[in-house]
Amino acid sequence: MPFDTHPRSLTLSSIHANAPTVSGVYGISNAREWLYIGETNNIQEQLLGHLREVDTLLMGKQPTGFTFEICEPSERICRQNRLVLEYEPFCNRRWKR
Repeated sequence: MPFDTHPRSLTLSSIHANAPTVSGVYGISNAREWLYIGETNNIQEQLLGHLREVDTLLMGKQPTGFTFEICEPSERICRQNRLVLEYEPFCNRRWKR
């Protein structure tokens, strides 16, 4: 089952305006592909952390968008794993090896 929310721009202002500070899963993409799907206690904080990264595999793929779903901490890993299987994001595949 796909993400419940629509993609947003992966910018500082968009993250502050649209990403909640609660538990959930999130996805990061560019115009060509899904790049990474993760889970966290604080969606906004985690996305801002990714923006601060330099010279990482994720940022090297020039991400432009994000989406998220709010979910209970006990459900996050299961939901993340289902989304990774569905979307096959580039960085999740690379980091798993």
